[in-house]
Amino acid sequence: MQGVCETPGVSEMSSLMNAWSVCRCCECLRCCGRRDPRPRSVWLGHPEKREQRYPRNVINNQKYNFFTFLPGVLFNQFKYFFNLYFLLLACSQFVVEMRLGALYTYWVPLGFVLAVTMIREAAEELRCYMRDKEVNSQIYSKLTARGQPQAGPAALLTARNQRVPADMIFLRTSEKNGSCFLRTDQLDGETDWKLRLPVTCTQRLPTASDLLQIRSYVYAEEPNIDIHNFVGTFTREDSDPPVNESLSIENTLWASTVIASGTVVGVVLYTGRELRSVMNTSNPRSKIGLFDLEVNCLTKILFGALVVVSLVMVALQHFAGRWYLQIIRFLLLFSNIIPISLRVNLDMGKIVYSWVIRRDSKIPGTVVRSSTIPEQLGRISYLLTDKTGTLTQNEMVFKRLHLGTVAYGLDSMDEVQSHIFSIYTQVQPAGGKSAQDPPAVKGLSLATKVRRSMSSRVHEAVKAIALCHNVTPVYESNGVTDQAEAERHYEDSCRVYQASSPDEVALVQWTESVGLTLVGRDQSSVQLRSPGGHILNFTILQIFPFTYESKRMGIIVRDESTGEITFYMKGADVVMAGIVQYNDWLEEECGNMAREGLRVLVVAKKSLTEEQYQDFEARYVQAKLSVHDRSLKVATVIESLEMEMELLCLTGVEDQLQTDVRPTLETLRNAGIKVWMLTGDKLETATCTAKNAHLVTRTQDIHIFRLVSNTHRPCLKGPRPWDRRAVRSQLFSSRVFLFFCPNFLPQVFISVTAALTQCAAFLFVFCPAGDGGNDVSMIQEADCGVGVEGKEGKQASLAADFSITQFKHLGRLLMVHGRNSYKRSAALSQFVIHRSLCISTMQAVFSSVFYFASVPLYQGFLIIGYSTIYTMFPVFSLVLDKDVKSEVAMLYPELYKDLLKGRPLSYKTFLIWVLISIYQGSIIMYGALLLFESEFVHIVAISFTSLILTELLMVALTIQTWHWLMIVAELLSLSCYIASLVFLHEFIDVYFIATLSFLWKVTVITLVSCLPLYVLKYLRRRFSPPSYSKLTS
Repeated sequence: MQGVCETPGVSEMSSLMNAWSVCRCCECLRCCGRRDPRPRSVWLGHPEKREQRYPRNVINNQKYNFFTFLPGVLFNQFKYFFNLYFLLLACSQFVVEMRLGALYTYWVPLGFVLAVTMIREAAEELRCYMRDKEVNSQIYSKLTARGQPQAGPAALLTARNQRVPADMIFLRTSEKNGSCFLRTDQLDGETDWKLRLPVTCTQRLPTASDLLQIRSYVYAEEPNIDIHNFVGTFTREDSDPPVNESLSIENTLWASTVIASGTVVGVVLYTGRELRSVMNTSNPRSKIGLFDLEVNCLTKILFGALVVVSLVMVALQHFAGRWYLQIIRFLLLFSNIIPISLRVNLDMGKIVYSWVIRRDSKIPGTVVRSSTIPEQLGRISYLLTDKTGTLTQNEMVFKRLHLGTVAYGLDSMDEVQSHIFSIYTQVQPAGGKSAQDPPAVKGLSLATKVRRSMSSRVHEAVKAIALCHNVTPVYESNGVTDQAEAERHYEDSCRVYQASSPDEVALVQWTESVGLTLVGRDQSSVQLRSPGGHILNFTILQIFPFTYESKRMGIIVRDESTGEITFYMKGADVVMAGIVQYNDWLEEECGNMAREGLRVLVVAKKSLTEEQYQDFEARYVQAKLSVHDRSLKVATVIESLEMEMELLCLTGVEDQLQTDVRPTLETLRNAGIKVWMLTGDKLETATCTAKNAHLVTRTQDIHIFRLVSNTHRPCLKGPRPWDRRAVRSQLFSSRVFLFFCPNFLPQVFISVTAALTQCAAFLFVFCPAGDGGNDVSMIQEADCGVGVEGKEGKQASLAADFSITQFKHLGRLLMVHGRNSYKRSAALSQFVIHRSLCISTMQAVFSSVFYFASVPLYQGFLIIGYSTIYTMFPVFSLVLDKDVKSEVAMLYPELYKDLLKGRPLSYKTFLIWVLISIYQGSIIMYGALLLFESEFVHIVAISFTSLILTELLMVALTIQTWHWLMIVAELLSLSCYIASLVFLHEFIDVYFIATLSFLWKVTVITLVSCLPLYVLKYLRRRFSPPSYSKLTS
């Protein structure tokens, strides 16, 4: 993935030439053939003991290479019926018996289409190659011993703000506290920093170069997709006795994460396709919109009509002579029934729609990354939205503290602050005690024997919240105070809290606001500052991190001033209810706070004796060294401690919603779009957010999809399995659904999205919206993906078909641009088909009149100019048409519902355009045959001129709202035709078209072909107006 530079011993990051960056990558991490994943032992500094080779560690997002580009593009173009038909048509003209005209009349349009496609593909491949090259050229330092061979597992040195190039085990850090932070937004979608701990044995070595001198190895499990768990051990054999340490997720540095603090050294475990991030990512697929599939279906119908007309013509000749050759000639003669210009017009229209979206000042920053499916935005039936960072800002605000008999809200936090101040000021430090000791210890111990005062209860709750977390205060220079001085004096202005959960940061910030401040923390200790400025020191004995299975986290600390050992725990009410002592208010108050949209945590504690803790520690260390069933054994030991804990308080935190989320969701609902939430967060939190965002009403049913136990196959909550029948029945339901995956894996949401897309094929269009790297595969799998640029990075927006900066922009993107794109393309496609059917009808009439001869009516430049310079500009100007203003479309989202039913492009509208084409083509041809005088060339002049004028008038009939470019296009096309008549003497009698006879005949034929349609349009608008016409009047 990245280049590697070698560093003898502990070297600084070398500044080598870029030439190193690519060539060294594969030398350190050799490629290998595909093999089944298996556990491995990685030796430090002993390449001769390497057990297996590493996959090549490079990023390659290109679809083609230099040799496969041309055949690949051609194959992808001609594998579809539409393009293959025109290729066979053009090739047939090399056979003399089948030739109907000049070769360029068939090859020039086809060549133009292929050239445009190849240029577009080449530009995209070049951009992709440059992006991949930039990533693959990043330079990293490799730790080596002088004279040591360069093969084998690499110990890489990664600096702050560098992206981790491979999955590694964390060995050393330059941070004083012996830990580092990671930013994992591109891996799991969470913006908060994660704390990582190095292997204790290697962190204690004097220098990093000693890593290659010791005899040690890492045993790691086989590669898998689970980004939240890891099982392994670190063994050092040359110590006495040998050292064995258990390795867990806290000791890992996964690829695609970013080092947020210090410089780290890690040993590479997995590379290439074995990376956790790669295994959780699906290959992007080439998306074809529902609109394009519908047009392709209509094209097949036209091909069927082409075959039927050709057979009828030959049958009317009674299959005389070489009838099979006549069938082929008629197939070529009526080939205009399927317009080759249809694909070109639609592709150019998509480019225009994309340009209009990017230029919309009301949704700034919107980017169209997939210009092939803008019409999909007008067909969205289901929106699958991420929660954190998409609907919410991922910013937590502390709202409520509940002690059972009393609750404190935002308006009463000053009372909590006064209780904390009173505790630390009522008793003065006793003789013999340091001023650093907490003055309230004796008072608290006395109060517990009798009856706790309210102040002591509040103090116990606040202290528990200030200690039970994984938050680390980080001090940064503010321009006045440098980092070292700020860290030494605990400067408030320089302190920033970092944690893996925004909930915990909000809780710690709240304890600071009420007087108990977290000022320091490392792997083994925590420092709190009381309101009087005293520093309270606590030793961290054990930490039990939060997991989605346990739904709780705990910490065991020793108070340095008293020696008391206390076990603090906080977690979800569903699990804490069975852990805390019996009470009669927990369930009721948790329900009340949840109904207010708050994220509720239950806080409890338990005092331990020294003997109890020593017994627990021995059992806990033994369980952590297990390789098999480690999680189960560790959980069993911890659960033995989680009994009869004292309930302290409930906390309520609110995740603030994105700007205008509620009106946007209401707009989508009114438009007939069903919104489903997909989340890996806690179920209670997801439900709270759904109700807070008004995604559901307070009384509306919520269906929840979970995972089947021991599998990653989603199922409907309850007895019914996840299958096509169940899914299809729920797709027609008006209920609101939550897809809930407690132990989140990106691969699970991929399978959910794929299952929904397959079950709803050709019925609904699914559009996932997300903002994190974990949403990428889901976005790529669906029909149309929208990425939101947020705090979780830009990976989702870069991989999405459409990228927006705020969720509220989704409303305008769908209601205005999606609607316009679909309606415009529907009108454009049907008009192009009408244009081709008109000239094909005239050809059929002409052949019928002249004894079913397979002779073309128009030849040479006439047939090419008809669909290009004579009619192309007016027809293409339909991409600027709109039925209502954008403000009206946003005000009345119900207009979007008509699009969900596919009414702008349906078999009904297609049949109407077919009948119009047959009528107009017949009128023009029969009129020309009846009114021509003596020469055949007069038929061509009258019919072709009437055909051009009819098409220009039909464009004017189709337009809903005139744009100045439409008028220019009409006049320009008419001027081009009049000017070209001088050069078309080979096909048209120039002297005849200057006569009055020609003018009145053309006028009569054109009026008869168009006037009835104008009358019908007026009557329809008068007596059966469309839904939007009332809004425009």
